[in-house]
Amino acid sequence: MTEYRIDARQDRKSIRPGSGRMSGANPDGERLGMSNYYLERNGKPFFGICGEFHYSRYDENRWEDELVKMKMGGVNIVATYIFWNVHEEVQGSFDWSGPRNLRRFVELCGEIGLYVIIRIGPFDHGEMRNGGMPDWLFGRPFRIRSNDERYLAFVKPLYAQIAEQVQGLLYKDGGPVIGTQIENEHRHSAAQWALTTGISNEWMTTGEDGEEHMLTLKRMALEAGLDTPLYTCTAWGGASAPAEEMLPLWGGYSHWPWIYYEHDRFGEMKEHPATPEYIFRDKHNNDIPKSYNFEPTYAPEDHPYACCEMGGGMTPFYRYRFDFPYVSVPAMTGIKVAEGCNLIGYYMYHGGSNPRGKRDTFLNDLATPKISYDFNACIGEFGQVRESYHRTRLQHLFFRTFEEWFCRTKTILPGDTSAMDPCDVETLRYAVRAADGSGLLFLNNYQDHVETRDLSVPDGVTVTTAEGDIRFPSAGPLRLGKDGYAMLPYNFDLDGIRLVSATAQPITRLETDGGVLYAFSAPKGMPPEYVFASGSLRSVEAGAASVRETGSLTVVKPDDAEELTTLELVSQEGKRVVLLTLSDEISLGLWQANVWGRERLLLTDVNVLVHRDELKLEWTGRAGEETTLRVFPDFEAAAGGPAGIGEVAGGELVQRQEEGLFASYRFRLPRREIRFGLERVGRDKAIFTFEQGALDEAKEALLRIEYTGDIGYAFIDGELIHDNFSNGNAWEIGLAPLRERLERDGMYVYISPIRKGSVVSSNTTMAGWSENAAETIAELKSATVAAVQELIVRRGRG
Repeated sequence: MTEYRIDARQDRKSIRPGSGRMSGANPDGERLGMSNYYLERNGKPFFGICGEFHYSRYDENRWEDELVKMKMGGVNIVATYIFWNVHEEVQGSFDWSGPRNLRRFVELCGEIGLYVIIRIGPFDHGEMRNGGMPDWLFGRPFRIRSNDERYLAFVKPLYAQIAEQVQGLLYKDGGPVIGTQIENEHRHSAAQWALTTGISNEWMTTGEDGEEHMLTLKRMALEAGLDTPLYTCTAWGGASAPAEEMLPLWGGYSHWPWIYYEHDRFGEMKEHPATPEYIFRDKHNNDIPKSYNFEPTYAPEDHPYACCEMGGGMTPFYRYRFDFPYVSVPAMTGIKVAEGCNLIGYYMYHGGSNPRGKRDTFLNDLATPKISYDFNACIGEFGQVRESYHRTRLQHLFFRTFEEWFCRTKTILPGDTSAMDPCDVETLRYAVRAADGSGLLFLNNYQDHVETRDLSVPDGVTVTTAEGDIRFPSAGPLRLGKDGYAMLPYNFDLDGIRLVSATAQPITRLETDGGVLYAFSAPKGMPPEYVFASGSLRSVEAGAASVRETGSLTVVKPDDAEELTTLELVSQEGKRVVLLTLSDEISLGLWQANVWGRERLLLTDVNVLVHRDELKLEWTGRAGEETTLRVFPDFEAAAGGPAGIGEVAGGELVQRQEEGLFASYRFRLPRREIRFGLERVGRDKAIFTFEQGALDEAKEALLRIEYTGDIGYAFIDGELIHDNFSNGNAWEIGLAPLRERLERDGMYVYISPIRKGSVVSSNTTMAGWSENAAETIAELKSATVAAVQELIVRRGRG
């Protein structure tokens, strides 16, 4: 029987000031910098949560709500690629209008309260045509991605244009732009020159002149006026990463569709391998200078371990169409953070659609869909909110709420994990981050491309601290559900009450009128338990929960069948502490936001957006139903009297009542159905028509098509407006931005077939080719449209 034990006695982390080159102040006196372990804001640890969102891949009229969604998800930094070919597709003619309006995008980020990192290239990749390089660079008599002066002469006006767009929006000027990424994967990755594909399939260079080229680009960015506190670069795979001048960024993905194209390396790949991404390692430890997917050219403890491309999803490639498991994203977050990451970054956090070009209609990488760049992201191509969004939101709340303590904690492993087999799903994976005797026990039961199962560890997991052993749970087996993950606290300070251990995951802390509230969630398959140091407690009101005293400990077990339970504790100093425990499922509806001047917890099964003086509830396809919003503290407590809620638009308030800790507001949603015409033309083609005004009332309308075939193509009057690589799931298309054209011209869909036994023949004396297939499979099975609507709650004036 495996013994799960970890020695966390040596938990003091060596933290020292970072390079002064990475710092800056804004006009209000706020200062950003870094230590060797984390970012700092005004000299205190700052946990960065960065989400990638490409402005040029989204309707500019919808940026605001989508950025609010990102903030509600816990993101505090937005990263965005600036694709050279999107802005200067025609040499010498820059376009910063419409969805290319970088300036307006950055302004909105600032208004919403999000920092920005601009990824300025010149090479970006991002599954864009030529990796974002303009076609007109191909074949020129110089070396691209190098210090060749003739190449740099073209980069200079690009940087000057970017600097002009963000003038006044840099951090030093009071704006949100705190960072600049230089190039991308230099000396690691390249892209095909699209002009050659289908014939010679020529690839550009991965880059030349190494770190000297990166430093040259940084100098050029500064000369152009791009003066930001942070400069970053991607570092994996031997990429050029001058760590003294740029913060090296790392990452990892659970799905690698590119391997199906690498025949020399992988052969004719049939099955995706289980990746080693979900095994805990220590990536900020000079005694472990290199580990999987982390081979820095510097001593690891000299600079923070930070990420910019944790797989928030993955885009399908033609040769690999997967059903992306959204639970892989929070599991990845737990792994990276446990490894010592205090700046996490998701690629992508928000999906989008590839823009149309002026000279070349399609600007996509040729192995990926021409239009769709949904990326299976936390927020989808049309604003769809996924399970990964909800689950990571809970993690983000914890990292931000407890950032000053957590950023200082040290990674501790149970031993050498380098030889662990990712296919071994019988062995529990675990690690600790700790400081000064308190910490978090990280658990993982997720592995990509392998079927996991519920785990039960008969003797639990023991963490050894300077004060003794702490067992999880206090007695009996430790259970963790299939694909589960967890962060379990020990010796955790609850405002004077010592939580010795818990088999529940902390989410957030909230000041209340009578004390303080801590919210926890029960991990998948794990019964919640709280073990307190009895000497720190004056009283416990546990309701239906069981309470037992064992030596100097008080063990409280809420009923794990309950979706929501509360414990009321009083510390020896008289501080009232409420513990809210949510089931795994119901916790996905927990939000925290400043609503009308006060931090509140919101609990609902629809999406929540809070901005300015409005609270929006957003839902999909629930016409004529009701939804409930539970609030703590109640709105009335802040607004004074019964006028806490004022106007309700887009629905009606049916009832308000007390439900234990929460005030519960029940809203009725309007009955709204989007009608459309569907004319089938054979099994593989169909015409969609929409009456005048059919889409007017919806915030978005998601057309969902069930089909069998190879690729789905959607057109309006000959223009491809969307495409989908079939993977067995419904194909979704957002219709709202196209409403005028749809009502005027309609839309038609073609399902290209799967061709079995296909043979291309040129057996003729004349110039003629033909294809014949033994079997073709293509069928549009069904189509529905789901309305996305919103209910807006405005504050009462009393």
